[in-house]
Amino acid sequence: MNRANNSANMPTSKTGGLAPLDRQQLSEPLRRLIDFFEHLTEQTVADMPKFYAADAWFKDPFNEVNRVEDIARIFGEMFHQVNNPRFVVHTAFQSGQQVFMAWDFLFEMKRFKVGQVQCIRGSSHLLLNQNGLVQSHRDYWDTAEELYEKIPMLGGLMRWLKKQAG
Repeated sequence: MNRANNSANMPTSKTGGLAPLDRQQLSEPLRRLIDFFEHLTEQTVADMPKFYAADAWFKDPFNEVNRVEDIARIFGEMFHQVNNPRFVVHTAFQSGQQVFMAWDFLFEMKRFKVGQVQCIRGSSHLLLNQNGLVQSHRDYWDTAEELYEKIPMLGGLMRWLKKQAG
């Protein structure tokens, strides 16, 4: 099993002092995929078919699709929903065609807390096909803690609900 870590450009991370990501321990397709996501722009979203199978499956807390065009659309929409979105992959494990990555999604909200960098911590489970393309991609992150609690008024309600449940 291959493993790597990276803390470059991470704001006040809960993960602590991680060693730099050693991409040489990872397969070439995974290194290219991490580089693609860490340098993703509204223009480079169009390159997604170079990394994903045509019938790739993707699921996150808000979406579930089965075509690379739909996956590209989802990632393209983030450039209209938030300012300065970017991913920082700080951990990656690979065992055969199975991949796990932990990442920080950094962005600025458009309507409030303008100019303040927000961070959503999450992870992805990927399955690469025999050609090294992503066949399935499942993102895991806590929408309540990582997103809703950052929104004015809704955030207060979410924190209150969490306190009541705890």
